[in-house]
Amino acid sequence: MGNKIRKGDSVEIMTGRDKGKRGKILRILLSAEKSRVLVENLNLIKKHMKPSNKNKEGGIIEMEGSLDISNVLLVCSKCNKASRVGFKTGDNKNVRYCKKCNEIID
Repeated sequence: MGNKIRKGDSVEIMTGRDKGKRGKILRILLSAEKSRVLVENLNLIKKHMKPSNKNKEGGIIEMEGSLDISNVLLVCSKCNKASRVGFKTGDNKNVRYCKKCNEIID
């Protein structure tokens, strides 16, 4: 089975201080213990950075913090609502679909 959420998908955050906000998946962090995602311009954290070749000045930098993948829901492009994702077998390959409107996502 494939992943229900992929890089570039539009998602809505379901819990936390950014609850109800929508953004685009920048990166998915998978490991044996946990699955986390980075959402564009949401769950911002401040990080103290030393000066380096990449960052000449250093200082306090605002960046996206990771969220648990269970705290986000995919936003369907047809019904424009956050919904769960299911899988259907079509053309010898699994495709994702919206469980609210049964529209195929990809």
